[in-house]
Amino acid sequence: MPELEQLQTEAEQAIGVAGSAAELEKLRVRYLGRKSELTSTLRSIGELAPDRRGPVGKQANQVRQALEALIERRSAELEAAELDERLARDRVDVTLPGDPPQPAGHLHLVSQIRRRMEDVCMGLGFSVVEGPEIEYEYYNFTALNHPPEHPARLPQDTFYLAERVLLRTHTSPMQIRAMELQEPPIYVVVPGRVYRPDTPDATHVPMFHQLEGLAVDEDITLADLQGVLLAFAREMFGEATEVRLRPGYFPFTEPSVEVDVSCFRCKGTGYEGAERCGTCKGEAWIEILGSGMVDPNVLDYVAPSGYDKERVQGFAWGMGIERIASIVYEVPDLRMLFENDLRVLEQFGAGA
Repeated sequence: MPELEQLQTEAEQAIGVAGSAAELEKLRVRYLGRKSELTSTLRSIGELAPDRRGPVGKQANQVRQALEALIERRSAELEAAELDERLARDRVDVTLPGDPPQPAGHLHLVSQIRRRMEDVCMGLGFSVVEGPEIEYEYYNFTALNHPPEHPARLPQDTFYLAERVLLRTHTSPMQIRAMELQEPPIYVVVPGRVYRPDTPDATHVPMFHQLEGLAVDEDITLADLQGVLLAFAREMFGEATEVRLRPGYFPFTEPSVEVDVSCFRCKGTGYEGAERCGTCKGEAWIEILGSGMVDPNVLDYVAPSGYDKERVQGFAWGMGIERIASIVYEVPDLRMLFENDLRVLEQFGAGA
């Protein structure tokens, strides 16, 4: 039918220049809607002579299919053009400074203290080494002179991943690994994360950071350990700081000593004016670490590498990095260091 051909031509021209989805929808209703000329033609086929019904119906359906396909194609073109326009309009130049400008970030307080402690130890002649956080029971306990019945080996005190594999409870396993890898002299510090199934409170968290130190050489004595710790304390807490050694017990050191530093806030008096010092709680001393001379039994586990216990000795110490951070910056609750509260963390920018 010429009328259908003319209708198709007119519709194709209108659809091809449609400039928006709304305009395209109007054209859909106009040419394909229930009241459109095409729909009326299809409804009136029954009124035609029998010999004309087939050709007219076929032509009308072909026109409908062609227009529907054209509308879908034009709709996709409009959507793509709209997306391109929106992307160009909303494009952000990420090289421009923020508006308003945002302050530069800084290391977390724990990372700041860790780097500061590492720098102090490197200045004293120690190298920084790291070890695996997933450790064998042998290195975490056995080679460090923990007897089989030691309570630290129990599951309530250690995270076990398998029968003999665990999350390290301290960075001390690197004492054995370092001594296995080289002959004396050895001067290393080992920072890193450690894990213990502690219930979180103001002074305990199940994941925290330690810094372990080890020195093995000829003619090393407890006086050398005291000298190293005094130098470390004065770098961390101030030149007037003193250290105090008290008897203690650790399976892998003998003799063992607990180490206190004089309170840097009250200058070792226990008081600020008439008030009791809030940092040392009036004690004038602050406990910061445990240490001692390397137990000869520990050296036995690395004897195959050539250690002579009659010739070399060693000392070791270990301290909590969060503990040092909480003392230096008077953080009252260790959990605050892991809660990601910006109101807390932003107080400890670089150079805090």
